[in-house]
Amino acid sequence: MTEGEVPDFTDALATFATGVVVVTVRDGRDDIGTTLTAFSSVSLDPPMVLAGIDGTSYLSEVLHRCERWAVTVLAADQRALAGRFAAAGRPSARLLIAGEPHHRGARSEALVIEGGAAAMECETRQRVTAGDHVLFIAEVLTVDYIDTGRPPLIRVNRRYR
Repeated sequence: MTEGEVPDFTDALATFATGVVVVTVRDGRDDIGTTLTAFSSVSLDPPMVLAGIDGTSYLSEVLHRCERWAVTVLAADQRALAGRFAAAGRPSARLLIAGEPHHRGARSEALVIEGGAAAMECETRQRVTAGDHVLFIAEVLTVDYIDTGRPPLIRVNRRYR
């Protein structure tokens, strides 16, 4: 155990059910993306969300340079996509969604995965370092789509459901 580590902390958090999203960003010629469960609403007026990203990740590095990004709230039947975007050493986001319905967001130019429960385009307004993560607090520029008929994918006890 390292200094400051709380025994059983990750086990305790695993019991908390969370939604599953994929965050994507266009970085010049490439597209970066990852699966997140550290995502929540922050404000209704203006509409704002928070994404918690590992501070040492390439996505965090890119989000420090690129202000606009997209988030897709995955639907229950998109478990395979969640796994692809969570895998270590994953390739470009374009390769991860090849063959899957998607489009580029009009405001962010980031890849938006279709068929989810919802998708939004965001612009970072604040970055807060919190331990080993960076919290990207962003204003929602547009809601790309909402499909209330699609139940969301959740993660609890280290499993997608």
